[in-house]
Amino acid sequence: MKKQLLILTFILSLFAEFTYAQGKESLKISWPGEYKWKVGADQQVKNSRMIELIPSNETLKNWTIIGTMLSMQGVKNVPMNTAVKMTFDKMKANSPKARLVIIERDDAAKNPWIIFKIESPYFNNSKTPESQMYYIIQGNASLYSNFVAVKQDHLGPLFVEKWARIFKNSSLVYN
Repeated sequence: MKKQLLILTFILSLFAEFTYAQGKESLKISWPGEYKWKVGADQQVKNSRMIELIPSNETLKNWTIIGTMLSMQGVKNVPMNTAVKMTFDKMKANSPKARLVIIERDDAAKNPWIIFKIESPYFNNSKTPESQMYYIIQGNASLYSNFVAVKQDHLGPLFVEKWARIFKNSSLVYN
């Protein structure tokens, strides 16, 4: 999955328009405290940063839920449909039975965003299912792709409702 995200980052960086903003932009998400999150990985590659969060008593090799935040500085004006298609195409390459469901979107917002889920019953290299709920938002200076994943073949309505609320309550902040 990390390899897919890094490839996606590279492809999206082709859309980059490098500008010098006066303040540093970031996306603040209030990850629910019930999981007692810890940083499992924090990787910076050129203009992209990926942080993976896992519950404090789990590891990156053995997790039940994982949160991933990907920021791509300088990547601007990416249509939400393009971001979703690129994400789903990467998943389909390794999980041919993956299903995409758009949950909610606002393309007319000052900062367009979309929430969708990808449910995968298995992968080419693993029989373990995994479903992910994504939140992608176009910032003024960066594109942010965030998701939460569980090892299940589908996401139930309560999970979807909870995480849609969490993602929609996020905010772009400027330092």
